[in-house]
Amino acid sequence: MNTKTYAGIPQELAKLEQAKIVLIPVPYDGTSTWQKGADKGPKAFLEASENMELYDIETGTEVYQQGVFLADPVTENKSPEAMVDAVHQITKKYIKKNKFVTIFGGEHSISIGTIRAFNEMYPSLTVLHIDAHADLRKSYEGSTCNHACAVYEASQSTNLIQVGIRSMDIMEKTVMDEEKTYFAHDMAIDDSWMEAAIDQMTDNVFITFDLDAFDPSILPSTGTPEPGGLLWYETLDFLKQVFEEKHVVGFDIVELCPNKDEKSSDFLAAKLYYKMLSYKFMNDAVSDNYDNAYESKEQKKNTLKFTDDDNN
Repeated sequence: MNTKTYAGIPQELAKLEQAKIVLIPVPYDGTSTWQKGADKGPKAFLEASENMELYDIETGTEVYQQGVFLADPVTENKSPEAMVDAVHQITKKYIKKNKFVTIFGGEHSISIGTIRAFNEMYPSLTVLHIDAHADLRKSYEGSTCNHACAVYEASQSTNLIQVGIRSMDIMEKTVMDEEKTYFAHDMAIDDSWMEAAIDQMTDNVFITFDLDAFDPSILPSTGTPEPGGLLWYETLDFLKQVFEEKHVVGFDIVELCPNKDEKSSDFLAAKLYYKMLSYKFMNDAVSDNYDNAYESKEQKKNTLKFTDDDNN
């Protein structure tokens, strides 16, 4: 069991029973094909989080007071398939406990398991995939659970929207929905992409955030850095709008590949995670009960409407 708490928060805010938020570390790096080290990402992220101010100036909140339970790491590494299954099962377990479930990798193959779990628990799910790479291969190097296949399953079973893409194989075009893909070179000259992407989302949204979506000038410590990526404030602007306008059901962050001589990337990842939590809970009092709402808001409205009609 973990004895440390997320960001060094008090033990009473880190207990599963009280916490609204669950954080699952997945230190896996079994299929990456260039720089290794994503398995060390969760540890570096957690260490950076311990050195972060916990008051968020923008939202005027201290989201850690909502409670954050740091789960035991998922350490299954016999095969990519076994890892994906383990992530799927543990993620689903905590969703069923009525928690806001978040996951920190690890390489992007872990998201096959996280997306599968959320897709089974929430109707009409949109997967918002923020990444430099399309990750749409059906299989790669003999496995369908490779990091290059991270959102192939999502493309077949969810409403997949891809943002920041600037590297892909030509074969991925046969799978990609280009109407729901926002390429970095277009985003650089037309900021209407934010509103367009949000308009294409269903109510329930899961965010999978590959840190190589960022420009390597602000986050160099990732397995496959690509020039021409997102910058900090435009990313926060987009994320804040998504959290305000949609029902974000959970998220994962992947592909931090820490470098002992470059700590700013670790801290950016820590800050990004905390900002996303801050946006999720910025209008919620600590005393409010959390309801992770298996039904979409629209379904709830219809249920209430039918109930009212029945009573008339």
